[in-house]
Amino acid sequence: MKKVFSLLIVMAFVFAAVAQEAGEKSKKVKEPEITFESLTHDYGNIQQGDNGVCEFRFKNTGKADLILTNCRASCGCTVPEWPKDPIAPGKKAVITVKYNTQRLGAINKTITVESNAINNRVVLNIKGNVAAKPVEAAPSNEASPMKTNN
Repeated sequence: MKKVFSLLIVMAFVFAAVAQEAGEKSKKVKEPEITFESLTHDYGNIQQGDNGVCEFRFKNTGKADLILTNCRASCGCTVPEWPKDPIAPGKKAVITVKYNTQRLGAINKTITVESNAINNRVVLNIKGNVAAKPVEAAPSNEASPMKTNN
């Protein structure tokens, strides 16, 4: 009798563990998941005043609507724009980032993306270098068309 009772208790524990594991897996399957094509954009070497816009493309690889709740940059010189409407499972979207290229020097900024996804916080990076725009040579006085001979 003790063996039967012990066997029933062991079977109950095993059944409970398997049911709990299956329940956790089914929860994850029903959540959205955000998957980016790339987490980093490298501007390379650009000049002051160049276009500082880049795009981060992503897809909802989960099984429920993805909602981006916030995108915030590490600095005021970087401005992200993101979709405000839900992104259906399997659909793609874009986060557009504008960096102020009037600032000279190295670019090393982050954009934190927050959402209702399994991976609810993703950090994107932008990097590169902004160099001063070359100064255009001014014509000398001798070459000026305004010069008159007296």
